[in-house]
Amino acid sequence: MSTNSPPPFFNALFAGALSGVTVDLFFFPVDTLKTRLQSTQGFLQAGGFKNIYKGVGSVAFGGAPGAAAFFTTYEGLKKAIPQISSLSTIPDAAVHMLAGSGGETAACLIRVPTEVVKSRQQTMAYGSVSSLKAAQLLLSQEGLNGFYRGFGITVFREIPFTSIQFPLYEYLKSRVAKYRNRDHARPYEGALCGTIAGAVAAATTTPLDVIKTRTMLSKERISFTEVIRKVYQQGGYKAFFSGVVPRVTWISAGGAVFLGVYEVGLDVIRNKM
Repeated sequence: MSTNSPPPFFNALFAGALSGVTVDLFFFPVDTLKTRLQSTQGFLQAGGFKNIYKGVGSVAFGGAPGAAAFFTTYEGLKKAIPQISSLSTIPDAAVHMLAGSGGETAACLIRVPTEVVKSRQQTMAYGSVSSLKAAQLLLSQEGLNGFYRGFGITVFREIPFTSIQFPLYEYLKSRVAKYRNRDHARPYEGALCGTIAGAVAAATTTPLDVIKTRTMLSKERISFTEVIRKVYQQGGYKAFFSGVVPRVTWISAGGAVFLGVYEVGLDVIRNKM
């Protein structure tokens, strides 16, 4: 097991919130282009290169609490899982997979409603309206359930994504720290590890991301298998990798910012304590 102890709850809360809002705002245009490439109406009809910050209000509202929920749950489970007697000998990679899966599930409870509103705005589903107006239209047309459209597939996407990203991220950080003869990696080293881990995870899980986007953009209840069938009908196997380049670009660079800012936040708190 790793000898690095997880940060206290409020440290993870602060650093997680800071990293979440930073990466969401910084890389929002790339996410918009990715979403439009994956939409059923096509890139140009969904908005093309216009209004690439459309929907940023919903992300600004949900980014910080969503990331804070992820990191507090993730760090808490990293500490708790090895203390369970039946799991005391579980490998580090399995601990990080379980902790990451729990963290993503907690984060999705906050993130999915803002993702639905954001996706509808990015593809001009309600025309050029504000985030608040889009949320009101969603509520009036689909009720509260509309805000959680695609929740299952989002969790289904995030768990394998996190199960690839975080064990790889933690492994790379531990190797860097060992190579440098330190107890933990520096923030810039953590950022580089985040870039590599994010790129691998993003490319691998792009088909699930396409299915998630199509589900969220649908204004009717649609099954998982029906979404897969429609995606395949519209473009064959290649359609499942729509937007893979901006997704990998966004998440690999975003991983550097997301995890790098998180490490910086923790470093700042460590140095002040």
